[in-house]
Amino acid sequence: MAEKKTKAAPTKAVTAVKKDDTKPGFFKRIGKWFREMKSELKKVIWPTRQQLTKNSLISVGVMVVAAVVIWGFDELAQMLVRALITLAG
Repeated sequence: MAEKKTKAAPTKAVTAVKKDDTKPGFFKRIGKWFREMKSELKKVIWPTRQQLTKNSLISVGVMVVAAVVIWGFDELAQMLVRALITLAG
């Protein structure tokens, strides 16, 4: 079998990029942070008033239900502890 010899692609000369080791000043970093924050806030899809109201009511409702369940478990535990104290005492 005959082997085919392929030419390797010529390599390009690699030039090192000089990296600046100093970081930007305090005010430049703060300015960059505010610019980036502003651009990110433009991407946010803000809820409508109706969506906000609906989601807030659902959240408050879930918190109330959770509070009632925790209160119920607390009352049950309190009754059990009182019963144990009266039996032991």
